[in-house]
Order: sequence, then structure tokens, then C-alpha cells
Amino acid sequence: MAGRSMGALFFLACICLFIASAKAEAPYRFFDWEVTYGDISPLGVPQQGILINGQLPGPEIECQTNDNLIINVRNSLPEPFLLSWNGLQQRKNSWQDGVSGTNCPIPPGQNFTYRMQAKDQIGSFFYFPSLGFHKAAGGFGAIRIRSRPNIPVPFPPPADEYTMLIGDWYNPSHTALQDVLDGGNELPPPDALLINGNGPGVANFTVEQGLTYRLRISNVGLQNTLTVTIQAHNMTLVEVEGTHTVQNLYTSLDVHVGQSLSVLVTTDRPALDYLIAVSTRFANASLSSTAVLRYAGSMGPAFDGSSPLPEPGDDDDDLGFSLDQARSIRTNLTASGPRPNPQGSYHYGAINVTRTVRLASSAGQVDGKLRYAVNGVSYVEADTPLKLADYYNISGVFRLGGVPDAPSADGGMEVVNDTAVMDSDHRGFIEVVLENGEDSVQSWHLDGYSVFVVGYVPAPVSDIIPRVRSVQTLFLTLICEFLDVDSRRMDVGTWSELSRDGYNLVDAVSRCTVQVYPHGWTAVLISLDNVGMWNMRSEVWARRYLGQQFYLRVYTPTPSFRDENPIPDDVLLCGRAATATNGSSSQPRYRF
Repeated sequence: MAGRSMGALFFLACICLFIASAKAEAPYRFFDWEVTYGDISPLGVPQQGILINGQLPGPEIECQTNDNLIINVRNSLPEPFLLSWNGLQQRKNSWQDGVSGTNCPIPPGQNFTYRMQAKDQIGSFFYFPSLGFHKAAGGFGAIRIRSRPNIPVPFPPPADEYTMLIGDWYNPSHTALQDVLDGGNELPPPDALLINGNGPGVANFTVEQGLTYRLRISNVGLQNTLTVTIQAHNMTLVEVEGTHTVQNLYTSLDVHVGQSLSVLVTTDRPALDYLIAVSTRFANASLSSTAVLRYAGSMGPAFDGSSPLPEPGDDDDDLGFSLDQARSIRTNLTASGPRPNPQGSYHYGAINVTRTVRLASSAGQVDGKLRYAVNGVSYVEADTPLKLADYYNISGVFRLGGVPDAPSADGGMEVVNDTAVMDSDHRGFIEVVLENGEDSVQSWHLDGYSVFVVGYVPAPVSDIIPRVRSVQTLFLTLICEFLDVDSRRMDVGTWSELSRDGYNLVDAVSRCTVQVYPHGWTAVLISLDNVGMWNMRSEVWARRYLGQQFYLRVYTPTPSFRDENPIPDDVLLCGRAATATNGSSSQPRYRF
């Protein structure tokens, strides 16, 4: 009898332990940051930069899938400040996204504590200051989210990891650049490229011979596509913004503005100093910079007098090379993601699209000043964060439905100013086509999501024919072959329903920032499974500042904790949201 009782007690104890472990929270990681201005001179010219804890770049956030991040930010600048987290999906938590449409700025001399979770994410990302033109003054840093120990990674553990934050940089201050834009003018070309906040030849990475290292690269700049090359070494791409990729070898890699990726580099060369070259692509003014890959016991530089930097090429050659490289970046379907199930088990290509949205970028004049737009609408900042206005049911802050689902049928691109929000339904599955009728590469980012990049401009014949589902498309591709015409160049910038025949519906890469080539288009599929108010923006920061952005409201009519976190207890209130909570008649549109 006693044995039976002991067995029952043991069984009950096991049940209790299982319940306790099931309810156990993921670890918490605490950060305490102070934001200040400080003297910097990355190009030898004294400047005022934005520093975090006295550093540029700022402190690195290193965490693991599902970790809770508690980041206390004290604003010691003389003006308001916000940080945003490029690529962190903020699952159910757009309250913490850190852009002007979701958060009130941190006032001078005050602090705000971001509380967020790296929910179901892995990969390489970065943070940056999102207000005004602060991004041109620094304030950026890296985010590394590691896999949990029990989830296999599709490559052996590297000997070490290094972060490389690259970007274009100006000698004039961010306030001077902002004045240029406020005056209705375009910015001049940048002055230089920085690597980890330094000018050419300063950053270095020490390695041991015969090992493999992981290099996490993010383009934190303002406008330029940058190409990375490592002298005498190949790079194996293994991850793009949280997605494990097919492990192709590259001699150089394009990193468009706002994008992040990881490569493996094997140190199988003689023990010397090798240059890591970063250079602009698709730029009118060519810029380059270098860091050093230094072998332990190096006998000196491997530089032999011939230029190790990639030479700027013909624009057409650059475009073809970059397009081919972009199409080669695909999801590794045999790899696990942040959860134990393989990433490839999500068959996005078999889901019915509920809505198609075409977004065309344009530039125009409004009241005699340059503005950039999406489908003819140039975004104007509101006096109240849109997320708070939506929550407190404050009318007149933004216009729901302000961005049409397609550009005007007559091709007209008259630009109007508006605080525009695109509405969408939670659990929808939408197709978004980003159209670029201009001469420059554009880069687009959606907060809160990763998107499946299913197509860049009409694919080459060899890519289309195996997946062709349309007699018309097959006929077109055969004509292209007969006339020796590259179908990539035909009707570039023109998307139609026939373009879907060239989509990759099997292993398209999933990422948060996508490029759109000149006079071309990029198509993405998005599963709208994250309720909130999310910023859709150009990562070319001057264009974003002058209106090329909007907010996507992913809406559910029956709010619950299952779909969205409640409003934070310590939320900062400003604008009309401050009066909405002080006895006015405005009431929350929804309660949890």
C-alpha cells in the first residue's frame, strides 16, 4: 500500500514539474543604455555623433530565441529620441517597435524601458535611431539572436563570430543634412563608407589559420547598395535576416541598404593580412573602404600592388550580376528554424492569396518642395503616434485607406501629402508587388514581419520554363530564346498577372528587407499573422524622411491577449493621446 502511495506521489510530482516547466518563462536579459552626443572623427574630420554608452557602434545585443529583452534607454540628448529594431518582429507587440507611428519619443532627460521578446526568431539584425535624420549621426548597433542549444544549425559551430556594420557616411552633421531635405532638395552623394564606425583600414578581425569563422554583416547606411569582397577568400552564405539559406559560395556579396546576412569564411590561406573590401554598387560616385582579416602570426600584408577592390563596372553588367545573385539566395529547406520543425514545412506557395497590392514609388513636388511617395501618397508625420490614436479612438490623426491598393490606372503620379494608413485583416495572405520606375535601386522594409521574396523582375528563360503554367508565358519565353533576347530585360518594371508564372513558390528566401532594381519590380507574399500598426518604409533614408513610407494596420475585430499584448503600463503618452487619458470623452477603441 505504501509503495502504491509513493508511486502516486512520484507520478503527481512529475505532473507538477511538467506543468511548472511548461509555464517557465524564457530568460531575461537586461540592458542599461545612455544616449549622448559625443565627438567622433571616423574620416579625420571632427563631428558630433550619437553614442550609446559612449560607443559607436553601440553595445551589441546578444541573445537566444525567445529571450526577453529589457532595454532601459536614457535620453541625454537635448531633443527627443527613439530607437527601432530592424528585423525584430515584435510578435503581438507593436507597442515596442520604436518608430513615430507606434511610440512617443523619449523626451530629453527622461528614459523609456523597451520590453520585447526575440519570439521564434534567429539571425542577424541591427538597431538604429528612427526619428528625423538621427540615423546619419550613428546610434546604431548589432543584434545577434542565436538558436537554442537543442535545435540543430545546418553548419558546424564556427571558431568565432564577428560583426561588420557597414554603411555610407557624410561629413556634414545630421542637422545640416536634414536642413537640405527640409529645403526641398536632394542630398549630395555620401563622402565615404564606414566599417564598424571607422574609416578605411581601421577595423580588423584576428583569426587563426585553418578554422572557419562567421561574419555577420549589416548595411546600416542611408542609401547605397554595398558589395563585400574578402581578398583571396570565398564566402559561404548561411543566413539572411533569420532564414538559413542554401549554402552557396560567393566571391562577393551585395548587401542592400537595411539588409543583414551571415557568411562563413574559412581561413585556408597563408598567414598574412587580407583586405575586406566594401564598395558601392549602382552609385554615381564610387566609394570604397577596407577592413583587415589578420591571421595570427601574420608575416605582413597580402596586398601585392594590384588593387584588391572590385572595380566599378558597367551598370548593365552590375544589374545582371546582382539579379543573378539575388535569385541564387534561397531557403535551406533541410534546416531547422527557431523551432524544431524545418523551415521548409511551411508551404507558402500552396496558400490562396486574399489580396494583391501594387506599390509604385515616385517623386514629385508639393508646395514647391521635393517629396517621395507610394502610389502618389507622401506620408506626413502626425502629432500623435498612430498606434495610440487607434487604441484611444482619436479621430483625425490618420486616414485609414489613405494608400490605394494600386497606382493610378492612367500612370499619373501626382503627389499628395497625407498621414496614410493601409488597413488589412489579421490572418490574411497578401501579395505585394513593389514597382520601381526610377533609375536607382530601392530598398523596402516592413516592420513586424518577414516576407517571402517570390520574384524579381521577369526571370530568365531557364528559370521560368520548369515552372511555367501558362501557354502565353511559354510562348513569350520561346520567342525570347529564338530572338536571342534576355527576358530579364523585357518589360522591366511592368508587372502583370502573367508574371506569377515565374514566381518561386517552393524555396523563396524569407526576409524583412528587399531590394527593387531600377525599372523593375519585386513580388513578395506576406502572411498577416501579427496584429499591430507596422511601418512599411523605404530604407533609403532621405526618401523615407520625405514621405516614402506608410503604416499597415493589421486588424482583428475581436482583440484578445492571444493576438496582441495589452498596452504597456509605462507607455509614454504625447500629442492627443495625453489628453485622451486625462478625463476626455475619448475611450479606448478596444479593451482586452
